[in-house]
Amino acid sequence: MNRKLQLTRYLAGAAKIAVGSAVAILIAELLRLDNVTSAGTVALLTAVTTKWETIKLSVNRILAFFVSVALAWAVSLVSGGEWNIWITYGVFLFFMVFLCHLLGWKATISVNAIIGMHLLTTGDYSPAFILNEFLLIFIGILCAIVLNLYNGTKHFHSRLVEGIAETDDGMQLVLRNLAAYLTPEEHRYDVWDQLTKLDKTLNFYLSEAYRYQDNTFQSHPQYYIDYFSMRLRQCNILRNLHAELRQVRSIPDQAGTVREFILYTAAYAQEHNLPNKQMERLDQIFLEMKEEPLPRSREEFESRAILYHILMDLQDFLACKQSFIEGLDERQRKIYWNDPEKSENS
Repeated sequence: MNRKLQLTRYLAGAAKIAVGSAVAILIAELLRLDNVTSAGTVALLTAVTTKWETIKLSVNRILAFFVSVALAWAVSLVSGGEWNIWITYGVFLFFMVFLCHLLGWKATISVNAIIGMHLLTTGDYSPAFILNEFLLIFIGILCAIVLNLYNGTKHFHSRLVEGIAETDDGMQLVLRNLAAYLTPEEHRYDVWDQLTKLDKTLNFYLSEAYRYQDNTFQSHPQYYIDYFSMRLRQCNILRNLHAELRQVRSIPDQAGTVREFILYTAAYAQEHNLPNKQMERLDQIFLEMKEEPLPRSREEFESRAILYHILMDLQDFLACKQSFIEGLDERQRKIYWNDPEKSENS
């Protein structure tokens, strides 16, 4: 499925760049500009970025244009027209690349090189020719910005909503299978494989969340980044819990209580669940375990110690969700949770 999505994006990206570059050249031709293909090159180099990167890069390209014009004029003035073009262009590139790195405009170097070549080969620094070169950059930038306004953000959003449901289901499955370790019967679930798959899925959707944020001008998509990051931390906790469960050599009486709590936690491992009730129940289990009689054997002592650590891991698991909820701002609560108090289990 991810491979198909990647292929679709490659095709969409290629179409976007091809259309944007072609339209930029067409507009430049209609305006009867010189060096019209440069407009297409500018569109190509700008359209490969995200929305936010496009805006930032566009501003830098315009600022770098004036620096390049001034630098090309200065080099031409110093050479006095007596240097070979390869020497003149090499000197221009040296200072231009140095300045772009110094000013943080590294992404503008390729376009600056094209503009510099036009100026140095023609030797024309008239207002009309400089305006011609500026319009080439402006047209290319404009076409790239227009195309990047559509970046499939609705598709991104739908994918992320599906991702939350998919990863929540995966986490519930892992928790239920982990609970099976605390039963006398022999259970053989590929929990480690399930955790590995869940980890890969979460990382995929986390990268999708970053792409969504970079391609929308809204501020609230940080929610998805925080959500999948929270689930990744929980996934790591479940790895530790799995390792501890595999160390249980005998099933003490308290194992049933811990097993029931893991299943209880699994049932509410959902996006809109507030873990308050689970944390209260966990606190009660800790108190009950303190009142239990002392273990009668070393094996029982070790098993009960592992159970205690398992409960502490579950406490961290719930604390991750609690911390995520507390980090939501009012706008995120309104958009994604509406009334979170209605989601609390009774």
